[in-house]
Amino acid sequence: MKTAIAESAVAAPPTTNKHLVRWVEKMADLTQPDRIHWIDGSQAEYDFLCDQLVKAGTFTKLNQKLWPSCFLARSSPNDVARVEDRTFICSLSKDTAGPTNNWEDPFVMRKKLKQLFRGSMRGRTMYVLPYSMGPIGSPMSQIGVQLTDSAYAVVNMRIMARIGAPVFAEIDKDEKRVVPCMHTVGAPLAPGERDVPWPCNDEKYIVHFPETREIWSYGSGYGGNALLGKKCFALRIASNIARDEGWMAEHMLIVGVESPKRPDGTTEKTYVAAAFPSACGKTNFAMMIPPAGFEGWKVWTVGDDIAWIKPDATGQLRAINPEAGFFGVAPGTSAKTNPNAMATLAKNTIFTNVALTPEGGVWWEGMTDTPPAELIDWRGNKWTPASTTPAAHPNGRFTAPARQCPTMDPDWENPNGVPISAFVFGGRRPTTMPLVYQAFNWSAGVYIGATMGSETTAASAGAVGKVRRDPMAMLPFCGYHMGDYFRHWLKMQRNLTATPRVFHVNWFRKSADGKFLWPGYSENMRVLKWIVDRVRGRAIGKETAIGWTPHFDDINWKGLGFPRETFDELQKVDREQWKQEVMNHEELFILLHDHLPPEMIYERELLICRL
Repeated sequence: MKTAIAESAVAAPPTTNKHLVRWVEKMADLTQPDRIHWIDGSQAEYDFLCDQLVKAGTFTKLNQKLWPSCFLARSSPNDVARVEDRTFICSLSKDTAGPTNNWEDPFVMRKKLKQLFRGSMRGRTMYVLPYSMGPIGSPMSQIGVQLTDSAYAVVNMRIMARIGAPVFAEIDKDEKRVVPCMHTVGAPLAPGERDVPWPCNDEKYIVHFPETREIWSYGSGYGGNALLGKKCFALRIASNIARDEGWMAEHMLIVGVESPKRPDGTTEKTYVAAAFPSACGKTNFAMMIPPAGFEGWKVWTVGDDIAWIKPDATGQLRAINPEAGFFGVAPGTSAKTNPNAMATLAKNTIFTNVALTPEGGVWWEGMTDTPPAELIDWRGNKWTPASTTPAAHPNGRFTAPARQCPTMDPDWENPNGVPISAFVFGGRRPTTMPLVYQAFNWSAGVYIGATMGSETTAASAGAVGKVRRDPMAMLPFCGYHMGDYFRHWLKMQRNLTATPRVFHVNWFRKSADGKFLWPGYSENMRVLKWIVDRVRGRAIGKETAIGWTPHFDDINWKGLGFPRETFDELQKVDREQWKQEVMNHEELFILLHDHLPPEMIYERELLICRL
């Protein structure tokens, strides 16, 4: 295998696409790597790269009996998360990027990046990684090529996307535009210089050029900063492509809800896409196990993070999950909160910034009720339950193949996607927002998505109790002006024969004494079933000033003794709180005023009139 890697520096490229070959040569000229390796995506190549990472001290091989084919990586403490303040949308005009994105003149930024990238891969291997977002050959898929000097990025991308030889074959057909992605950790090596286990640079840039569909990432080896198929391509660049081509790239999970078998042996399946900001239980919802009282029901997972949604020839919205893996937050994941996630990450998984157990396993906060007596924490230091610092970083991750999830939908790789019948929005709100309500129509639904938000907690910066708006959970990920993004949502409905219903949920409402009113987790299935029943025209709703809400008796309470009074408190629409809420919507609208669609103003006026 060693010779294969060494030889590939001179071997003929595995592609006939001369534009790609020329671009690779040009970038190699700029970054000056010692070797170029064209990724074939094989298991042998993956094993070789993982061995190299173990030798470099980047990976620790876990106990193979307990955690087959699993590895643990520890990043540098200054490279542990997405860097929103170093993320740029360099559109030709500042106006196109909008006030919620960082903008820099593309000509100025290119100059800056050229200087940073010059010689940045000295002493390292440049990997040429072709990848497909979505099933290879699907009409809904997109193709990218990432040049990177990080083997960590390569092995994670192999789990997160479809990579290698089949993608080169797709590129050679020359039917799809390829998105060029440049990535370097920004740590060139002088001759004879020893490498560090986690090379990175204090200076970081995550840059998107929407018009030329390019991504340049410098200085970080971590997560979405280095796995460029994820947020950079699948959301920021794809949202631009989607706006231009008439589809949607959304920060949404996709689930299929299947009813018990009817007497004739058939079942009914309804697909729902949902957008929740971070820390609102997205992965848990995507892998939900129905509670007692829902015997025979099944929730199937299509995706837990990103949805690409396109109208088909008949005007029905269909969605694919463009990813092939889960890049999930580990802390808080347990056999209690998410047994399916635990089953998914039991093998062939790369863990980053979690703790190591003495027997060669992994542990993180929330994984078990009692922590182990001693651990090596995410920084590589000894840890005991008496330690004052967390054992795992709060943003510690697992990268696991989606196909290992016990609830993966049989149709999750259908090249034409799955039909979407409902959109669900939801944030973390201790007050005001009821457990569930349905928008009166599409335009009111877009308003709900546009104004959704979460209250800040002690964990996030800013005043506690202030609502941070996160429209459609896309604020950090929309690659153009948020006002134009709302307009795109409104326009999408014009060509549909079946308009998905729109709902808002809130699992986090609290009572006057600060306790959660709703048990959450698998009990959320009860709300999901009402949503499905509404979509199928089976459940009645109660009309309120904000939308349709369920009656107590519309929800299946079998297996859960839930008091009617608590439900009434959960569903209460307090007019005074809502008047305050509508006043707060103004803050976002003023920010986006020059691009805000008039429909948003009308919806707000209507809501005020109803209140």
